[in-house]
Amino acid sequence: MFVVGGESLIDLVSEPRGPDGVIHMHAHQGGSPYNCAIALSRLGNDTGFLCPISRDGFGSYLLEPLAAAGVSTLLEQRVVAPTTLAVVTLNEKRQAAYEFYRGADRAFTQEGMVQALPEALELYQVGGFCPIVPEDAAIWSEVVRAAIAKGATISIDPNVRPSLVDDFAGYKARLSTFLDLAHVIKMSEEDLAALEPSLSIEAHSAALLARPNCELVVVTLGEKGSLAYTASGRAQAGIWAPPVFGDTVGAGDSLMAGVLSYLREKNVLRPGQLKTLGNGELEAMLRFGAVVAGLNCGQVGCKPPTRAEVDAVLNA
Repeated sequence: MFVVGGESLIDLVSEPRGPDGVIHMHAHQGGSPYNCAIALSRLGNDTGFLCPISRDGFGSYLLEPLAAAGVSTLLEQRVVAPTTLAVVTLNEKRQAAYEFYRGADRAFTQEGMVQALPEALELYQVGGFCPIVPEDAAIWSEVVRAAIAKGATISIDPNVRPSLVDDFAGYKARLSTFLDLAHVIKMSEEDLAALEPSLSIEAHSAALLARPNCELVVVTLGEKGSLAYTASGRAQAGIWAPPVFGDTVGAGDSLMAGVLSYLREKNVLRPGQLKTLGNGELEAMLRFGAVVAGLNCGQVGCKPPTRAEVDAVLNA
């Protein structure tokens, strides 16, 4: 089984105030780990999601896409804490400002999460908010170590958000602990710039590959595509543009799911094999991920494609 650990939340998107003076808001399910778990399952992987779900109405709303995609919710008991909210305010130019109100995504115990891990665990992905709060980071890192003890390959997609962190130096130190445990590291160029703006992408990637366990680094570049690095190769691929564009919500999460799915199908999603991937294999991996992300971008909101939809593009 693939397991993704991290937050689920509701994006409450506020439109600019209209002539009636009323603020209108739209609720969307979200959270980077949540999106990735759904994308992995829709691509045909047996997938579990490790995050507390609230008893409230938003919690039920979050469960619907998980169930539709066939994702197993590993923490079956729903919690009293309210669903975590991300309030997104758009100005007249549709530029977004974010405020987070955290609740259910932090309502966990180390014992409960470790016990919820399946025995057959091929991959464990951590990311999102996990390194933000010191006490949470300590628990999440122990969950990662428990997954390693079960033989899991570890991947991470941190989604660095400086606006969420009071002590960025402390955050970087906590994130470093997770990066040292990971075999696959995905970051956006914005993530890398936030962590250390003076370094080039190549320098960042070399430093990540020099960490104790890292064998594959993937860097997303937005409209410019993506890059991949191992000790044996380097590759770049462009985006796959859908015929009709929706938006980019969940594009990076979908690409990550595509990368992990591709590696699993090629039987190289394990330490020792990842570092042997050369230029051609890395390029094919990125192109597969680009199609997954591109099909998602053909929708409004995060709606990752099925494997059949991906195959239809690849075989066209």
